[in-house]
Amino acid sequence: MDQKKKKAAAIAAVTAYIKTEEEALCMQSAALDGGAPAKAPAPAGPANPWGISGRQTLMQMGNMMQLKAFHRF
Repeated sequence: MDQKKKKAAAIAAVTAYIKTEEEALCMQSAALDGGAPAKAPAPAGPANPWGISGRQTLMQMGNMMQLKAFHRF
């Protein structure tokens, strides 16, 4: 039971720390923007099929390497 209390306390402490860091970051960005609300990211232009295909192929190769699909000859 003592271990569960320690684990819960550690998780609560980390969560509180992350929350305070996020709040500080929001306050800092609001001060830099002059109090303006955060803007949504601008929509991307038309998708480039060749670029998407190339990125997808690179991602698939990375996954195959992680899964060790390629064996030594």
